[in-house]
Amino acid sequence: MPDLQSLRYSVRSVVSNWFERPAISLLISLKISADGATFIGLIIAVISGYYISQGQFLLGGGLVLIGAIFDLLDGGIARSTGKVTKRGALTDSVFDRVSEIVILSGLGMYYVNAEKVDSMAVLLAFAAIGGSLMVSYVRARAEGLGVKGTAGFLTRPERIVITVTGLVLGYPLIVLWILGIGTPLSAIWRFLDSWRAVDN
Repeated sequence: MPDLQSLRYSVRSVVSNWFERPAISLLISLKISADGATFIGLIIAVISGYYISQGQFLLGGGLVLIGAIFDLLDGGIARSTGKVTKRGALTDSVFDRVSEIVILSGLGMYYVNAEKVDSMAVLLAFAAIGGSLMVSYVRARAEGLGVKGTAGFLTRPERIVITVTGLVLGYPLIVLWILGIGTPLSAIWRFLDSWRAVDN
């Protein structure tokens, strides 16, 4: 999907110029390291997962957004300070996955604790978690085999936008329907694209 990829890169360029660079400079001036930003993002994600599980979706969605911002900036801080490390990259990737699991688990727990358990919503939460993990795993495995593995239509930035928007507007079930169906399909799309690109 080259058109989608081009759109992503264009949006990322705008975000970088108008938000990311100034924010990185601010955090560096506050003596916040790349690892510090990564840990802050994870802590905020855990807190947001709790509030989401309690049905406080506006607050939870806002915290998801704040946590995602720290996640967006940690790599830039590392590059700007000349402290890019393999350990930092590993920590960032793992913590991203943990953050997403916590947030989606919070949504699942909300429907488990409801007066009437919504089994479909819980199933969708599991599917969304599994799909998001597989999207990342396929890319990691594909890169290990020498191909990009970046195809797909629900990468992490899109999932964050959908999650934050749905929670803030008060439609958590719609978030689960979109992610519960979309992320597994995106993982399949990425797998097939990577499979075609890998040499026998």
